Amino acid sequence: MERNIPVFGSRLRNNIVTVPEVISQCSGIRVFGQSIKSFLFSTDVAIIRNTNANAIIAVYPFTPQPVISNALILAADKPIFCGVGGGLTTGVRSLELAIHAEFQGALGVVLNKPTPNSLITMLKEKIDIPVTITVVSEKDDIKGRIDAGVDIFNVSGAAKTADIIKKIRDLNDKVAIIATGGKSDDSIVAAIDAGANAISYTPPSTGELFKEIMEKYRAEENA
Repeated sequence: MERNIPVFGSRLRNNIVTVPEVISQCSGIRVFGQSIKSFLFSTDVAIIRNTNANAIIAVYPFTPQPVISNALILAADKPIFCGVGGGLTTGVRSLELAIHAEFQGALGVVLNKPTPNSLITMLKEKIDIPVTITVVSEKDDIKGRIDAGVDIFNVSGAAKTADIIKKIRDLNDKVAIIATGGKSDDSIVAAIDAGANAISYTPPSTGELFKEIMEKYRAEENA
């Protein structure tokens, strides 16, 4: 018998960024009792407030700043995984950023590729939220990351994403894996079949979303 799922919406909030439905096939990752299947990759507060994704990966190509993570955590209505460096920003500074993120309410922290394994171990000793490391290649030191105690792999390998996931699974069939889903349902399914527990989705930019709305308005004006 099919279950009835009550749905509540809003006349004013029906235009949201929805993640691909196929992501629901994931097993999910349970963090402090919350099951997460879909992550939105964004630091845009407006988009973060208007999406059906289960959680947010807030990583950006600048030096991590507590004021940014604090603003995102305060604005979000869902769990946030905050970037805390690992490349140029590393060592004690990354540790302090991670501690600050935890105290502000982040559900997890994310380290980028250059992170030394020693920093993963340091974070595991000091914070009580999951430590996530980004992997971009099969040549990354995956075993070393596992031995250092990493909780979650964030696999972002473009066309090689499924192959990287399979390599991780060959080394450890229990560690949690988030994977970038790409642009199609087929690439998302390939990542799930390879062993991804959750999928990260990159939404359209605010400019792209505005373009669609403006085109609709123009069409109505000319009708």
